[in-house]
Amino acid sequence: MPPKIDLGKAPDGILELDNKDILEEFIFALEAAGASEDTVRAYRSAIKDFLEFLGEKPLRNVSLRDIILWRNHRLKNGFSKAKTRDKKKWQTTLHYYSMFLNRFFNWLGLNIRIPRIRKPPRKIHVLNDDEIRKLLKSIRDPLDKLILFILLDTGLRSKELLGIRVSDIDFENRTITVTSTKYDKERKVLVTSRTIELIRSWIELKNLGKEDRLIPLTYSGLYKRIKRLGKRAGIPVWKIRPHILRHTFATQALKKGLSLPYLQRLLGHSDIKTTQVYLHVTVDDIRSEYDKVMEVNTYRCPNCGREIPADARFCPYCGYVLVKEKNSSSIST
Repeated sequence: MPPKIDLGKAPDGILELDNKDILEEFIFALEAAGASEDTVRAYRSAIKDFLEFLGEKPLRNVSLRDIILWRNHRLKNGFSKAKTRDKKKWQTTLHYYSMFLNRFFNWLGLNIRIPRIRKPPRKIHVLNDDEIRKLLKSIRDPLDKLILFILLDTGLRSKELLGIRVSDIDFENRTITVTSTKYDKERKVLVTSRTIELIRSWIELKNLGKEDRLIPLTYSGLYKRIKRLGKRAGIPVWKIRPHILRHTFATQALKKGLSLPYLQRLLGHSDIKTTQVYLHVTVDDIRSEYDKVMEVNTYRCPNCGREIPADARFCPYCGYVLVKEKNSSSIST
């Protein structure tokens, strides 16, 4: 939740209410404070999960022991409606749920705090240059092309892409005003000249009005389209979804020289530490190129099989003469 949202404290006597009623009072407080729908949904899921585990026990009688039991049970068994058996994902969910519950307990005035649960290191998957080319070649209709070009130009989240209306587009300055953001904090993103012309052509083709949505899809429809493109391009199914295109934009932008603070603004990150995760990906790319250029190449002696320097004229181990072998390209690497 953004820091600007101030919930204050719960009204006196709230702990005398039923647990479900207390949850609804908290949700009302969130909405009144200006929390986004996504934020409200996240808090509701976390608190509801804890209350279901708690059973009939009133919140006024909750102890740290109850919380530890809930935490340990979730770490061991996962969540009842979870679609994954990946324990790292359970731990990530628990990391956020604990933050939400701590805020809830603080609002209630309960002197309880859930011990910090470490969030597992985040693994970022991106498309490489060859996969991007294959994906673009797999395009068969103008809507697919429009979607890919905008996502690869901007790194928009799915909700942000699907929330774009014609009136949000500034053709002269090649900008899109993004309003359906994660924390309802409006921002502007840039697109290339090629993409702005593609947007213009799409609007004319579909005769869209100012308040019409640019991409007439649900999230499910968007996801299926991108998956279909990936399958046609021969990209592994786990490696192609809308958010991976966001990661791809970010890493491509850094590799081409965009500064981290500028990338932070374009992605809509409130904390630059979130943006810094992409530096690790680009460092891996740099290391690969560095090793190609800087690491000493070696050969294997065809006589004794040991690894020897590429510029050796004879094997320092067995004395085998290498010059003729190299000229005939018979030395294996």
